[in-house]
Amino acid sequence: MLPMIAFDVETPNHRNDRISAIGIAVIEDGEITQSTGVLIDPETEFDAFNIALTGITPEAVRGKMTFPALWERIGPAFSENLLLAHNAQFDMTVLAKCLRHYEIDCPAFLSYACTCRMARRFYPYMSHHGLADMCELYGIPLDHHKADSDARACAELAVKYTEYGKDITPFFRRFDVEKMKTLPYG
Repeated sequence: MLPMIAFDVETPNHRNDRISAIGIAVIEDGEITQSTGVLIDPETEFDAFNIALTGITPEAVRGKMTFPALWERIGPAFSENLLLAHNAQFDMTVLAKCLRHYEIDCPAFLSYACTCRMARRFYPYMSHHGLADMCELYGIPLDHHKADSDARACAELAVKYTEYGKDITPFFRRFDVEKMKTLPYG
């Protein structure tokens, strides 16, 4: 399995154009080698719904690094590796909106795959394919809507899929950062 970075973002409000937390889990040679979560100061207001969902408050992120500072650290890895997310269209779009808001230079295309799409194809008999559903199926611990836990769970799903002989390569895509649209891989 080629190196991949599973990630999950939490947002402060309904606009979904800023990030208040990101979880990152690195997969190398079929194993999770790193897993972390970071709170981010989104420099914008919070909606009550998002606070209730994620538990992240304006006070919790006050004084934390901003997205541009974080991107300096993670940008090269995100640009060069295959990204994974569960319901990836959401996470990829939030990432693109945040890059656009801060006018950060990045590659025009990012490679990614969606573990939710994989689940729908691999388990068509299941009525729901959400992260919690898939974690329950595989016995993967999950503290849902906590970015670090969601990213690690996504990584564990990808590892499990391949351990069970599932080919995930047909799910590889490219994301057009400017147009916020999915394109074929390659």
